[in-house]
Amino acid sequence: MKNFFTSLLGSFLGTVIAFVIVLLIVIGIIAGALSGFSKSKDKTKTVSENTVLHLKFDKKIVERTGKNPFESFSLTSFSTELPLGLNDILADIDKAREDPNVKGIYLDLSAVQAGMATLEEIRNALGRFKLSKKFIYSYGETYTQGSYYLASMADRIYLNPAGAIEWKGLGAQIMFYKGLLDKLEVTAQIFRHGKFKSAIEPFDLDKMSPANREQTLTYVSALWNHLLEGISSQRSIPVAELNRIADNLLLQNAGDAKLNKFADDLAYEDEVYAAINKKLNKKETDKINFLSLETYHKSSSPGSSKPFTKNKIAVVYAVGEIESGEGDDKTIGSERISKAIREARLDSHVKAIVLRVNSPGGSALASDVIWREVVLARKAKPLVVSMGDVAASGGYYISCAADHIFAQPNTITGSIGVFGILPNIQKMLNNKLGITVDTVKTNHHSDIGTALRPVTAEEGKYILAGIQHVYDEFITKVGAGRKMDTATVDSIGQGRVWSGVDAKGRGLVDELGGIADALAYAAKQAKLDNYKILSLPEQKDPFSAIFSDFAADEQTRVLQGMFGARYEQYKSLKSILLGPSIQARLPYEIFFQ
Repeated sequence: MKNFFTSLLGSFLGTVIAFVIVLLIVIGIIAGALSGFSKSKDKTKTVSENTVLHLKFDKKIVERTGKNPFESFSLTSFSTELPLGLNDILADIDKAREDPNVKGIYLDLSAVQAGMATLEEIRNALGRFKLSKKFIYSYGETYTQGSYYLASMADRIYLNPAGAIEWKGLGAQIMFYKGLLDKLEVTAQIFRHGKFKSAIEPFDLDKMSPANREQTLTYVSALWNHLLEGISSQRSIPVAELNRIADNLLLQNAGDAKLNKFADDLAYEDEVYAAINKKLNKKETDKINFLSLETYHKSSSPGSSKPFTKNKIAVVYAVGEIESGEGDDKTIGSERISKAIREARLDSHVKAIVLRVNSPGGSALASDVIWREVVLARKAKPLVVSMGDVAASGGYYISCAADHIFAQPNTITGSIGVFGILPNIQKMLNNKLGITVDTVKTNHHSDIGTALRPVTAEEGKYILAGIQHVYDEFITKVGAGRKMDTATVDSIGQGRVWSGVDAKGRGLVDELGGIADALAYAAKQAKLDNYKILSLPEQKDPFSAIFSDFAADEQTRVLQGMFGARYEQYKSLKSILLGPSIQARLPYEIFFQ
């Protein structure tokens, strides 16, 4: 018995000691990260003469930089990949334009993890930088079509002699699940309004409907044509020639890229460094004073001392899928975003609001809750919408009541339509697994909406009536916000997806431009010459963010490792099947390279 208690006590003490050691390690890691975060936040860097800003977009670009240093920390690799915030990227490029110590920009490009409208924002900022007569050089071992779109703004494009430039045009592929569901004996019971509302097609068809094929070709062609025009204007290559090169796959190697004027020189990186030194009137072997965006962001802004003012323009970031509840920086929670808009409306120092929308949509109910706050805010002060990569379906719903809407030419928007899906797994349970279900209910339809039996004809009419009601509300609110009659909205709605260019031509968007244009317009409407930016919703402080987001982020990384490039399809599929019963969202996630 004595040996038993001795062994038990030893095991207990060993467990306690191990727990304390692990706890101390975790506390040390967190303290170190927060200490570094705090120091980096407080310390102001000095920019020396002949500095070259080194832009390397090898991390995912999000709408705004987060506060949580553990946001992308991986337990498996003990490393972090902090995403870049578009807000800081644009601000720092504009700051560098006025900074006399920054002589140029070095674009170190390969693949860029960003949507087309995000690339447009950065490319436009590079265009503003060029107005300062400073140089931009670009180098890449390979260029994707997206990264080359950025590179085309450079004064000189260098390509590794063993590298290549991807040039083949844009395409859209949709995965269909009907065959899988048939094999599993699962039925997707579908309810929709809008002949273009193609979110449900992967569950009901084995290929695109003619309507979906038409709309997809229309907006993909619009995005491609805009990309061609931008590259053509900078590289002096006719659009027809750019298409001919893509159609015939003429860029097989680096030599082809130079021959067809896509690259100015074939060079290794040390040779590019020599060219930069020559531009700086330095020796070819001199060390270049490169400064990363992350480091430059901590430097003081030259000539930035403006008169003190209490006046503000609130930028409310609505990013991700729309859902009821709190949400976070990656999802649009109706409570959190509504609260942020309300806070901006009630703050007497906030003179105008810019709602930055980057969302494929989501819950129709949550979208309506946010729409209400937009309407109230618009009555109180100027409210302008700036659309990012996508502001479609529910994303357009929350935008339509604004005074003015800006979108990039390659923004994906529209998708004014509503749908619902109820899976029926009864046959799969019975025939595949031998599971039967019996039900007790007080009324005829107590179990409506269950996945354990098919919907009756009467219930189907009831659900469809709900879908129709939400759609009618949708087009009525779009009509009121855009000053159109509902018949017109219905004709350009029906779930159809538009590019920013086509949306402007149909009155869904007022102007083509980015967030800088939206801010300038809001300031003009509020009669402001001097103002500060208030970013909302307020981001979580690092301490609370670490413990609330850590587990969820680690789960996301595991799933990304499992699904790889198909992770976004998995996420979209999960949102549609497990999301709210009535949704206003895009049919799929859209990514271009």
